[in-house]
Amino acid sequence: MPEIPAAAVELMKFLAESATSAHAVEAAAGMLDRLGFDRRSERERWDGAPSKPFYVTRGLGSLVAVVPGASPPWESGFRIVGAHTDYPGFRLKPSPVRMKGSSAMLGVEVYGSPIIATWFDRDLTLAGTAWFGKPGEAPEPRLWRLEGPVCRISMPAMHLNRGVNDEGFTFNKEENLCPMLVLSGVTADSLARAIADACSERPDRLAGFAGHVVDCQPAAVGGLAGEMIFSGRIDNLAMTHAAVRSLAGLRNPATTAVACVFDNEEVGSSTFSGAASNFLDAVLERICSPAGREGLFRAIPRSVMVSADAAHAFNPCYEGRFDRENRPLLNGGPVIKVNSMQRYSTSAPTSAYFAECARAAGVQVQSYVSRNDMPCGSTIGPIISSRLGIAAVDAGNPTLSMHSVREAAGVEDHGMMISVLMKHMEGCIPV
Repeated sequence: MPEIPAAAVELMKFLAESATSAHAVEAAAGMLDRLGFDRRSERERWDGAPSKPFYVTRGLGSLVAVVPGASPPWESGFRIVGAHTDYPGFRLKPSPVRMKGSSAMLGVEVYGSPIIATWFDRDLTLAGTAWFGKPGEAPEPRLWRLEGPVCRISMPAMHLNRGVNDEGFTFNKEENLCPMLVLSGVTADSLARAIADACSERPDRLAGFAGHVVDCQPAAVGGLAGEMIFSGRIDNLAMTHAAVRSLAGLRNPATTAVACVFDNEEVGSSTFSGAASNFLDAVLERICSPAGREGLFRAIPRSVMVSADAAHAFNPCYEGRFDRENRPLLNGGPVIKVNSMQRYSTSAPTSAYFAECARAAGVQVQSYVSRNDMPCGSTIGPIISSRLGIAAVDAGNPTLSMHSVREAAGVEDHGMMISVLMKHMEGCIPV
């Protein structure tokens, strides 16, 4: 196999670290910490325009990072890249351990719109956030992940479901999606003890926890010629990594560069830290505080955002599902996503802008548009663009098996996207 591009190696490491949106933000913050970014708090006073790179988090799964430009944003605007940190799958219900016969099962809720059948017969584990503290004190969050495969959602044998190959696999979301945790001898406290142990804490200090079901299999390079990456969570942790990595690689941008990654896109973004919240708005306004709100109002029309989310790659086995002329290929470069019903934020000017950034980076671009007889998905682009009044383009890398437990991407595409986003964030391409 050929040598794996460095950007693909970085991505695979990031995917391994990012079991949940909170883990992804911790990994992104660690990347920025190592580069000397300041960590700010929304609770603190921010005096004046920032003079050095910084980042701020809200909740556990959202982060905004900023590199100040050579001129203030009210004179040159912002160059923003937005992405999301969550992915479709399953979340643990409160008091999740339940007995069925002698086996301990887990009660889960469906989160977003996963291809549920792909989660059956997989090696699965659990990860999430736990809170520890004493009564009367504010508990502190700790990230946790159980090592190795600890649970499994099993399909019925062929002999018990003989029509599965001709009629399709069907299941009840409440009764049949319970991962098997232990065959016998478990109590309701067993999971809590395992979580406390994973955090090196005492179980009596555990105030509560939230958990995700996570695929155990690590990211891998695949294909006979090593052209693809196979992994879970490519949508949209690949673009989360690209956003933060492109910002981290900047040196003296002309305009103020911003990378923002949000939780809860897969369920609509309407949370206190999602893309529909005021998180990004508040950060941008505080950056412009020396010029007051008027400074923000002057900055917005000078600004442009790239909403970076995975794009559909052409699947030769289902070519009838794709527009005839717009069929993005793996390793063919970033994809500009267009929808006349405005499910994507792309316009003709912003599409041309992104293509010019790609040309400056020496990268080709592709395009995607849905067939007229198939509905189009959406992402954070229209949400932020319409609320802030900022011009935006929706783009992403081509991805196969989107929303499956295992997705596929091209090994070359990640580096190309980072190069384009860096050209965008440098602020040298006119708006």
